[in-house]
Amino acid sequence: MGVPIRASRLAAVVTLALAGSAAFAADHNDPNAINSIFSDIPVSPADLYDFFGFPADDRSQGEKVVMALTFASVPKTGVLDPDLLYRIRIHPEARLVRPSKEDWSLDTVLAYAGALKDRYLDSRTAEVRVRVDARQQAKVDFIGFPSGSFTKIIPTNTPVSVQAPDGQALQVFVGGRDDAFFNDLPGFFRSINYGPQFYLIPLGADPDLREFAIPKTLLELEGNTLFNFDPAHPRLGEGEKLPLPDSGPRELQGVPYRKDANGNYRFVYSGRDAQAGRNVNAIILELPLGYVTDAPDKNRVVSAWGESWVLKAANKVETIPDEQKGFGPWLEKRLPQGERSEFERELERYKRVDTDGVPFEDAALSEREDSRQLGADNLSLARRFVIRFAHLGWGFGPSIDALGLRTCFDHDHSPVSIHRYDRLAIEAFPRAKTCFFQEVNMPDASWNPRGLPIPLKRTFEIFIPNVSGIDMDTNGSWPYGRRLEDQVATRFLSLFLDMKTGCGGKPCNVETLSQQALWDGAPIEPKTPPNPLHNDKPFLKQFPYLADPW
Repeated sequence: MGVPIRASRLAAVVTLALAGSAAFAADHNDPNAINSIFSDIPVSPADLYDFFGFPADDRSQGEKVVMALTFASVPKTGVLDPDLLYRIRIHPEARLVRPSKEDWSLDTVLAYAGALKDRYLDSRTAEVRVRVDARQQAKVDFIGFPSGSFTKIIPTNTPVSVQAPDGQALQVFVGGRDDAFFNDLPGFFRSINYGPQFYLIPLGADPDLREFAIPKTLLELEGNTLFNFDPAHPRLGEGEKLPLPDSGPRELQGVPYRKDANGNYRFVYSGRDAQAGRNVNAIILELPLGYVTDAPDKNRVVSAWGESWVLKAANKVETIPDEQKGFGPWLEKRLPQGERSEFERELERYKRVDTDGVPFEDAALSEREDSRQLGADNLSLARRFVIRFAHLGWGFGPSIDALGLRTCFDHDHSPVSIHRYDRLAIEAFPRAKTCFFQEVNMPDASWNPRGLPIPLKRTFEIFIPNVSGIDMDTNGSWPYGRRLEDQVATRFLSLFLDMKTGCGGKPCNVETLSQQALWDGAPIEPKTPPNPLHNDKPFLKQFPYLADPW
């Protein structure tokens, strides 16, 4: 049974949201302070890559929830940096129930964020905390769970079964794995004209050299020579970077889509897996639901996210200040010094660097500001998400329509992609309203194996807050968690489709853009889904699930 959303304190929420800062969250190479996409920033072990979460398929020994946090394999695969501390934050809760009255407005979005803030305000999250010593032994803390807190020292790079105080078996893995993120990441950066992916641009360069003032698009634009595919440099952005040329437009507006001699558009995506053959380090957990919550029949959603923290004394990631301000007090509850536990006192020696929750929220709805690595505390960014989503819609929407599909975004029937950034959420919202409030269709019924009355998600529910909401009554497929096999980058693009009638007058779903038949019939080259459909290695059927490293 779910818990109704309360719309209390709406005026305060609206005031907070409309007065919010102009920053966002993060991406797969984030935040900017550790973003190795910049030519002068090395790869950092604080750079979180992905967070996966889903119910274990095998329920013969009871319900279990699987969570995996992946991050850069620095110093190397299977070897973790002793100056880093990683946290997997866990908050079991009842499923939220939307208001029965469908009053879909900007106030509804902000009231939803306010209701979630109310809910988290009175709770403390449990967590699993991990760091290694000089011998690469992992110290794993289980903090704030119903049966109590305890610590276990385990070896790395091997699955370990840990016994909890109540006798339940907890599966833990800390070490190197194959990167489970299969994605045409250069294609995405080409779609948003992101300079540092293709050119040697340092962090301190003009911010306008990050996302150029060129329309976002799924189709190449005439004259967009800096970002269109170049046969002379076929691997540009895929291992090859060049000095930024003096020639080539820094701004474009109102230009047509590029076509070849046969009248076909050129796709900005190649469909290739840019992460193939790459490894990550990872923390992987498989925990009984009865360990995570003492009310498993009520708390059917396990909200979780990951964080990286670096030791202040290590003098690493110095562009992020040791003493950070602006984080929600409800997320990090501060107790008087004498009442703080050893776990809380330990955390004071570290600073937070990166967070990861909803997949592709950070990559798509963020400009990677260091000060906004907020994780679950991204509720105050609701206004900015509206503006950012509309900015993407002005580019992606017309290019979706050009392919014979129909977008949910209101772009005034523009025949070309537009570069537009509204200053206020109330200006952007009417354009994106249908996208925000439409139900996000699933491809079939496999996501809801027991056929329970679980409502389809609406887009605004997916991204606020920035946590992976693992629904234990589903199979955990995105957006009800994230399974390893989910192609989340393509599913994100599907949110710009008209889910009711956008596919030839019929409904679309989150897998529509992954269907090869659609691209075979489209006037486009190459004829491929935007992103690969499978990982470079098969996933394991048993813990730790992620494939062995290369």
